[in-house]
Amino acid sequence: MTGQAPDSAPAWPGEKPNGKDHPFRGVPRLPNALKPLRQYMHRTFEKAVTQNLANILGLIERDPKAVLLDCGCDDGAITKKFAAKAGTAKVHGIEINPAAISAAAGIGIKAEPADLNGRLPFEDRSFDIVCANQIIEHLHNTEMFLDEIHRVLKKGGYAVISTENLASWHNILALLLGWQPFSLTNVSAEHLGVGNPLALHRGKRISHEAWQHLRVFSFRGLKELFELKGFRVERLVGAGYFPLPGLFAAIDTGHAAFLTARIRKA
Repeated sequence: MTGQAPDSAPAWPGEKPNGKDHPFRGVPRLPNALKPLRQYMHRTFEKAVTQNLANILGLIERDPKAVLLDCGCDDGAITKKFAAKAGTAKVHGIEINPAAISAAAGIGIKAEPADLNGRLPFEDRSFDIVCANQIIEHLHNTEMFLDEIHRVLKKGGYAVISTENLASWHNILALLLGWQPFSLTNVSAEHLGVGNPLALHRGKRISHEAWQHLRVFSFRGLKELFELKGFRVERLVGAGYFPLPGLFAAIDTGHAAFLTARIRKA
């Protein structure tokens, strides 16, 4: 869910004027009266993404001696921000997309090509900080991923993990309408926005199969899973509160759009 529909957007983002090549042709179109709502959702989502990044950075402690790992580092641009907040130059990444690995290398981030559903290509107790932003929802082996984070963290090290919240109000409303929740509209290996007329990228094609969402957690589910895997949950904060202003996420984190946790290895 990124991007904003322009005012002149067709019924579905990316739709051909005659609709002949659109993957959802034959599906009833979004009424014109609801297009401003979709655009408002886009703008609100972008604000939530910005606030969520601020939350992640706020949970990273300054430690110039720290060794940091960013899981799913993409092109390394946000990894650089994580490293700057920690004040460290000792940075590693993991990424599955070859193009992103090359882009990360271009800005000085060495990203190992690896599948986060399996064993991480690092020795035990290698890192002080592990970051995973919008990653856990894409994995089919969530517990293996958390076990591996626990393994590669040093004693007393911590992870900052951020993901979408299944119990956010906009997901709940979508379910009440009989729609796919927003956080689970990219369940197809080919098409985005399945089952939800207001989904941000409805009608577009997914560019990488690994970008599918396989499971999304609620506040309580995420917290309990971290604890079951041997972590101490120090902070669990929220960002975005659709359709209301994001400031409500600090009051009612359980229904925020995004959840970000700092979890520490004992």
